[in-house]
Amino acid sequence: MKLSDDDFTLFGLPQRMALDRAALDEQWRGLQATVHPDRFVGEGASAQRVAMQWAVRVNEAYRRLKDPLKRAAYLCELRGEPIDAENNTAMPADFLHQQMAWREALDEAADAPAVEQLDGEIARHEAGLVERLLHTLDDAQDAAAAAQQVRALMFVARFRDDIHRRLEALDA
Repeated sequence: MKLSDDDFTLFGLPQRMALDRAALDEQWRGLQATVHPDRFVGEGASAQRVAMQWAVRVNEAYRRLKDPLKRAAYLCELRGEPIDAENNTAMPADFLHQQMAWREALDEAADAPAVEQLDGEIARHEAGLVERLLHTLDDAQDAAAAAQQVRALMFVARFRDDIHRRLEALDA
């Protein structure tokens, strides 16, 4: 085990989008038990610092791997296709039209039930995008197409955040 190992290697898992969450959780608990700084109290400050670095590294990898969107972005980067969402915002026209329609629907939603209905529709769409992404990464091995799909999912995730803020405002 090396600090420079990729997250999948660190956790002893294959580099795939499809991931057994129970296996990931079990590996995380095992790694944390191995590297936790409390285990190195009697070995001095240097050993505790190294253990802290390991604990941080394991936790960062765990957070990245347990989140499907972060895991997909990481896989794209490992395969030479960085997401670069800040600079690459190009999206297919049909996706942009869908985004505009959703924004209009959110603007027109007069009450919480209407906003919740829109959220349900978008959640179903998001689940379909994640399933397509899984196929693109694991079966087709097309990192470039997957990077485009990750960027689209990032748009959807931000929009769902907007919906949830709107629901909070309506509940207040």
